[in-house]
Amino acid sequence: MSFYKNKKILITGGTGMIGIALTNSLLKEGAIVTVVSLDKIKIKKKNLKIVNKDLRELKNCIQLCKKKDYVFHLAGVKGSPEMTKSKPASFFVPTISFNTNILEAARRCNVKRTLYTSSIGVYSPANIFHEDDMWNKPPSNNDKFAGWAKRMGELQAEAYEIEHGESNISIVRPANIYGPYDNFNPNNAMVIPSLIYKAFKSKKVLQVWGNGKPRRDFMFSEDCAEAMKLILKKNINYPVNLGSGNGISIEDIAEIIKKNINKNLKIEWQSKKSKGDNIRILSIQKLKKIGFKPRYSLEEGIKKTIDWYKTNRNISKKKYNSFLESI
Repeated sequence: MSFYKNKKILITGGTGMIGIALTNSLLKEGAIVTVVSLDKIKIKKKNLKIVNKDLRELKNCIQLCKKKDYVFHLAGVKGSPEMTKSKPASFFVPTISFNTNILEAARRCNVKRTLYTSSIGVYSPANIFHEDDMWNKPPSNNDKFAGWAKRMGELQAEAYEIEHGESNISIVRPANIYGPYDNFNPNNAMVIPSLIYKAFKSKKVLQVWGNGKPRRDFMFSEDCAEAMKLILKKNINYPVNLGSGNGISIEDIAEIIKKNINKNLKIEWQSKKSKGDNIRILSIQKLKKIGFKPRYSLEEGIKKTIDWYKTNRNISKKKYNSFLESI
């Protein structure tokens, strides 16, 4: 019998790209899933309940965590390097509130185990990001506010362990995750969904921020969801990076998207736009030791994302966007 069969599970941010992949996978295993989200997406499935509540209110989080066996805390704010730079409060304030309230609510409601989604943004610049090195230096200036907000969630988990003598919070630090149901708004989306949007809209030129040289670590949303399930199931009590362990340049990403949408597009580099850090690659040795291996190659994942976007562009417009809200 599946570990998750008949388990009552809360997924915050469950209509996001990782959340939907995780929800679908848990439902297949017989879990009873409650999803909380501010998106206007409607999904009707057996054993699935979607709730529209704001996690910045502690009372909402307590209501959601009552009588739950497990909590997957995925809710957060994603955005491009340009948005990180120009709208830091839109990262920092909601992220701190989400994390503090959900972790505290799960503790008060005696949830068996919570998975906390941290970020690659918690690391300081380095060629390879190793889990045990995180506290040695501050986050990169390009991720200063979002990085510190995610670090505070990790520190909160450590505080509970010190005070209560046990740890029931698993921590994951995902790389650049992409897939169906991502944010495709070209003004604040991450690189892959932003370029997919632009490649479909433009008939001649694909504009790409930066010079194409920075290298990033990417992971498909379905792989990320499966890794999260395994880590919670195994009661892992140390932070684990979720990624491919490989670096690919933005130039190569642009070429893959061009190849799969319109081979005749000319790539135009916008060198004055923010490009972020030069290298962001995760060590995935701990992930391998747990026994997880990603299923999808980068090109396979991008192709699946493109195929989804072709027929679901209207859904992407219904997603909640914190950058359009005044905090």
